Amino acid sequence: MKCCDHHNEGSAPDSEEIHESRRKLLMGGGAAAAVAAGVGLSGGIGVAEAAGEGAYADPAEPALPQTDVDVNLANTALVITDPQIDFLSPDGVTWGVVGASVESNGTVENIGKLLKAAKSVGMTVAISPHYYYPTDHGWKFGGPLEKLMHAIGMFDRKGPLSTDGFEGSGADFMPEYKPYIEDGKTIIASPHKVYGPEANDLSLQLRKAGIDKVILAGMSANLCVQAHLHELLEQGYEVAVVRDATAAAMLPEGDGYMAALINFRYIANALWTTEEATKRITEAA
Repeated sequence: MKCCDHHNEGSAPDSEEIHESRRKLLMGGGAAAAVAAGVGLSGGIGVAEAAGEGAYADPAEPALPQTDVDVNLANTALVITDPQIDFLSPDGVTWGVVGASVESNGTVENIGKLLKAAKSVGMTVAISPHYYYPTDHGWKFGGPLEKLMHAIGMFDRKGPLSTDGFEGSGADFMPEYKPYIEDGKTIIASPHKVYGPEANDLSLQLRKAGIDKVILAGMSANLCVQAHLHELLEQGYEVAVVRDATAAAMLPEGDGYMAALINFRYIANALWTTEEATKRITEAA
């Protein structure tokens, strides 16, 4: 059984046919054809071009002042949002629209490098996951992406008190991250429900650990990563975003990664590559 074949247990009838219909729903509206052909997703930029360094390169002459974050093991944590199968695996329900961005950035490998570096020096690591329970499907309203996530069964679990069907499902963590996440030392926050951490206990857990600086990565760039960035900044944390340890959907509505990258440049205290972030983490030991 593939990792996501049963991840909707408890919230919808189980069958490969229903799962496939959810995939088709996600890929509706021309998104599948656009991704496959690499054409016209955002301002005439195709997937291949948009994924290249040229499209995402930092401005040669930035107008904004440059800021940075000093990494200290005593008060800095690595925070990863949604390191889950539905976002990061070809078996996940969103792969058709995020896969090109994930592969271009090397997102899966880069998140792994961050986790490995943080664990090697004893840095605080926190995971902010995204789960939906059957009762969440009774919500009376939501934005476009919320409605889509519910419709395709993204991050579905049987309930808050049950892990039945969780192992290997779309809501589960990527297998290569489990040795780092399930070591008994990693903070696994309660689930966030829309995009930001306002509904979970991430900030409480960080504050109780004496953390006021965050290295932020995970999925997806213009949704949960950006929402976590905004909220953590508002709560007084310094936040450095790791630009190639995230990715985003590429749809006719626009390139989500480009949208996020612009805002990262505007408001993050620092914007690093995985190479720079891991160097700073290991040198903090």
